[in-house]
Order: sequence, then structure tokens, then C-alpha cells
Amino acid sequence: MNNPGNLFIVSAPSGAGKTSLLKALTSSLTEISTAISTTTRTIRSGETDGVDYHFVSIEKFKTLIEQNEFIEHAEVFGNYYGTSKSRLNELLATGVDLVLEIDWQGAKQVKELIPEATSIFILPPSREALTERLIGRGQDDAQVIEKRMSSAIKEISHYNEFDYLVINDVFEEALVDLKSIVTTNRLNQRRQAAKHQQMIADLL
Repeated sequence: MNNPGNLFIVSAPSGAGKTSLLKALTSSLTEISTAISTTTRTIRSGETDGVDYHFVSIEKFKTLIEQNEFIEHAEVFGNYYGTSKSRLNELLATGVDLVLEIDWQGAKQVKELIPEATSIFILPPSREALTERLIGRGQDDAQVIEKRMSSAIKEISHYNEFDYLVINDVFEEALVDLKSIVTTNRLNQRRQAAKHQQMIADLL
């Protein structure tokens, strides 16, 4: 790979607005897309298999684990999630930047295997805001929300394991911050030197 794409690992507690931010990011920048994870959870209304996730059975997922297909995998709220190692490498080899939307456990696994990956953690502005966002979804009952809040606090405690922190208070400002991180990494010496190899040779 002469000029592989950058890999961005993005984590956040449930309700921090990660998914909305990443959709806005990938739709507003070129040559960047979100890696599609494999999951055993039930497909939700409006989702499409192969677009939002690769939906598989628990048996199929466990077979993929045995085949060492995943670069990372984890169990979250009783469902399994994983990222295909082969698909990830194939996409990065084309030079396209990839966003990997995973929890802190998966982020740690990927960072150990691909240390040059850039990790980003998205935080809500306050615990009150996080609670309001979880309630505002209207998808879960009080018991589930309480469980998600407890899990979110545990997730947030791992913020210091990431390269960048983005506070999602004002959506547009958080989006600008994410774009800045992507642009900064695209301008690093290794990537620029590979992309403009002939121009640099001509200058010398």
C-alpha cells in the first residue's frame, strides 16, 4: 500500500450523538466512509442489511470468531458486534479514510493491532444532557435508560485512552472539530509525501 487511507476509531457513550455526527461527517467530506460492522442484534426500522450493519445470527457470529475474521469484537447489551479484518484492510488499501464506530473495548483492541490509527472519543456536555438525550429517544423504558446511563458512565471513564476528545454540546461545533481532526491527519508527512511523491521529486 503506497498511500493507504487513515483509520479513525470513534467511541462514545450511548446518547452522546456519535452516530448523527459521523453521518454528517462522512456526507460532508470526500473519500471517507464508515466501516460497516457485523452484529447479532435485531435489525431496526429504517435500517438496511449491508448498509447500516451486516446482520447475522449468534451462531454465524461465533463461527466468524473461530475463523479469526474479526479485528475486534465485543458483547454490548447482550448483542455481539465485530469488525471484519479483511474488509477493513481492503478498503484502507484503496486510499479511502475509514471511520470505525466502536466501544472502548474494541477501540483498545484495534489500537493495539493498528497503532497508527487515530482514536477519538465523543463526550456529552453534562450528565444531565446525556440523560435527556436517552429519554428523548423514546425507545426505552426507565429500567433500560438507567442501565444505559450506568454503562455510559463506565464508558466515559476510558476517555483518557483516546488521542482526541470532542465535546458534543453544539452539534455544528462538534462537527467542525471532527472535520479538523480528519484534515489534520490527512496532512501528516507520511500521507502527503506518498500522495505528492512526484511533485516533491521534481522540487528536489
